[in-house]
Amino acid sequence: MKHLIQAYIEAYNAKDIPAMLALLDDHIVFENVSNTLGITKTTSKSEFEQIAIQSVTYFSERKQTIRFLLVGTNAAAVEIDYQATLAQDLPNGLKAADQLSLRGVSLFEIQNGKITRISDYS
Repeated sequence: MKHLIQAYIEAYNAKDIPAMLALLDDHIVFENVSNTLGITKTTSKSEFEQIAIQSVTYFSERKQTIRFLLVGTNAAAVEIDYQATLAQDLPNGLKAADQLSLRGVSLFEIQNGKITRISDYS
């Protein structure tokens, strides 16, 4: 399970959407819960792909770094440091070239060698 999560984060950092999608179940549930931007949720791989394609354009650089990883039987919790540089102005007032630095937690659920749920909290 640890290698699957590390592979997902490496693909995310590389903006390699096909590599990210290859690790996901067709019925992936993705939730991003932000204290400033609200909740984004998808319930399929195609919906996840649309959000991934859109979000890649927001950042000239982005990187998630694992601070702590706790693995259970079919689930894992990961404390993440996140750094990014915006590539464009965003509707929330952030501007191109602004630097983001966040700490968050991502919860992963895995079945049959595929990620079935990702819940990001920041």
